[in-house]
Amino acid sequence: MVPEPPPLPALTRGEGELVDCYLEVVDLLGRINPSRTVDTYSALRAAQALVSRAVALKDALTTMHMRGETELHHRTLARALQVLDGERRSGLVAVVPPVQAPPGD
Repeated sequence: MVPEPPPLPALTRGEGELVDCYLEVVDLLGRINPSRTVDTYSALRAAQALVSRAVALKDALTTMHMRGETELHHRTLARALQVLDGERRSGLVAVVPPVQAPPGD
């Protein structure tokens, strides 16, 4: 039986949009990561999608700012990212460490 994930913290609509857009951008960057991807076509498709998702991220932040949400509550947003598997997803953006040759090679 899979344990139930912790509940998301309470977020404003703007914060929810920010988190969603941020994770979409992270996912796309992970798909583009040249140390992980195996073909240019999937990386190209992810790069094309990245443009619109980056605009959506900018728009989410702009909307928050225009509504008077001038502070980012980083602890609450970090909890939301953790619940949504943000650590694993953002880890896909990192460069894969080089494979060590076995001793004697």
